[in-house]
Amino acid sequence: MDAQGRGRADNIDPADQWVLNPDTGEYELRLSPSAPQSPVPRPRRTAPHAGGGAGNPPRPRPAAPAPDNADAFDADAPARAPGRDVPSPRRRRGAPEEPPGRRGRRPAKKARAKKALMWTGGTMAFVVIAAVVGGYLYLDHLNDNITSVSDDGASTGGFKKDQAINILLIGTDKRTGAGNESYGDSGSAGHADTTILLHVSKDRSNATALSIPRDMIVDVPDCPTEQEDGSTEVIPGSQGVRFNTSLGQSGRTPSCTMRTVTELTGITPDNFMVADFNAVKTLTSAVGGVEVCLDKDINDEKSKLNLPKGTHTIEGEEALAFVRTRYSVGTGGDLSRIALQQQFLSALMRKLKSNDTLTNPSKMLKLAEAGTKALTVDSQLDSIGKLKDLGLELGKLNTKNLTFTTIPVVDNPAETVKATVVLDEVAAPPVFDAIKNDVSFTEVDQKKKAQKKKEKAAVAARLEGTKSDPSEVRVRVLNGGAPSGSAQETLNWLQLEEGVTKSENAGNADAELSKTTLEYAPDQADQARRLADIMGLSGAAMKPGESVTNAQGLPTMTLTLGEDFKGAGVSLTAPTKAPDVDKSTADTVKCAS
Repeated sequence: MDAQGRGRADNIDPADQWVLNPDTGEYELRLSPSAPQSPVPRPRRTAPHAGGGAGNPPRPRPAAPAPDNADAFDADAPARAPGRDVPSPRRRRGAPEEPPGRRGRRPAKKARAKKALMWTGGTMAFVVIAAVVGGYLYLDHLNDNITSVSDDGASTGGFKKDQAINILLIGTDKRTGAGNESYGDSGSAGHADTTILLHVSKDRSNATALSIPRDMIVDVPDCPTEQEDGSTEVIPGSQGVRFNTSLGQSGRTPSCTMRTVTELTGITPDNFMVADFNAVKTLTSAVGGVEVCLDKDINDEKSKLNLPKGTHTIEGEEALAFVRTRYSVGTGGDLSRIALQQQFLSALMRKLKSNDTLTNPSKMLKLAEAGTKALTVDSQLDSIGKLKDLGLELGKLNTKNLTFTTIPVVDNPAETVKATVVLDEVAAPPVFDAIKNDVSFTEVDQKKKAQKKKEKAAVAARLEGTKSDPSEVRVRVLNGGAPSGSAQETLNWLQLEEGVTKSENAGNADAELSKTTLEYAPDQADQARRLADIMGLSGAAMKPGESVTNAQGLPTMTLTLGEDFKGAGVSLTAPTKAPDVDKSTADTVKCAS
């Protein structure tokens, strides 16, 4: 209800105002006859004028606190000194209000169940997407719930429907909302406490949710960050610090966490979503609780979780206590808590995709309200329409093909008392490469598997056949996203070490590419196979097409070095199989121990 007040109507659940019309079989919005109003529950909130103005002065910026490495999720963590908050988010202005008494439509349970499943199938974004796309009944109102922050140029510019999708999901420990101040850390600007890089394959047949340990030692890069007045300030980077300091500390926004993930993994996220403690409480309550399983009794004084062994349905404060539990599970470390959170997210997703949720109008509306209020998104996802489009893409995924895993790490060798971890330089790169090359960590269904096998065979066939002598290979080399100087480095290597003397440096490509490619005409296939053999190119990197004419008027192949180029002589063959890692899938019920 809006801020003007409507008497007893203030206590009406919005879902209860949708009434089934027996003549049409459709749900209609029925407001109180004494107060016919717009279906929008409250007035639009507009963004404050950048830079303040009369009666709205710019917010002062206190000095940044020292990096804080205490366990922010622990209830007994020492209080931090008040620090510099993340710059206030910019909110999207709402569309004009609908006229009073406008009718809405609610799909009948059976007739539209399949459509509802598609709209709410984006549970892969773990909480927010499914909640958001369920709110198509009053989109204008939901738009007002959404908070957005600039991506500061750190993303790809937003997900694309015909490409693989990478979404950075961030759970912050900033204490906002009723009751959350009691968890400690009340004066902190927050940290990137729970971070997951969600990769959804190009064909939407599978996805990987890669957890990033909060206590992993990383380098946080310099971060250009938009300020309240519209100006840009570069927040200085830090070397050898905990990953969780990439957000909140020193004025860092989610775009800085995004840059840190890109530096760490080589994967640039398309978008980000941020949620705080309230998301866990409100979303679990909106769906009527989430079923979890314990292999033992847990009475954790720090998280305040007290549950006996067995299966339980939890929501609200109890759900929050569950995901905060650390010392009572596994080895008592952050990696054990990550495993617990992955189990919880799997259970929540199963509940979100169940018929009990999809066919319940009240739950759907509550879910839409809770989801849109619980998250902050980047400036590329600042409307319900954009979130709906993303949800529809993610809804194509079956939960059995969603894999949860964690970046491989080892104990920090620099510490006597082990408190942090560092990247496993042997095990982690293959995981990053698999994601970058859209390789599934689970077996997809047999039909899609057969289709993929057929496509791979056709691509691999490009490498089969006779190969020209290196001295007969004529190619020009362009830099299309590789480090500066890579084209000349490759040219020197080809001519001096590999005998490809008919090669030339053609400078920079017109556009940057994520993957290195070799374009050639049909009558140059022998040359292409030889160069692919020398460079370690996969069949996917070979692009049959046309040749170009060089300065001597001779037909020449074109080798464009992409962002995946790692140096002259380093093989560019992409992985075709994911590495063996500790993992679980979203359709599997696991009990915490």
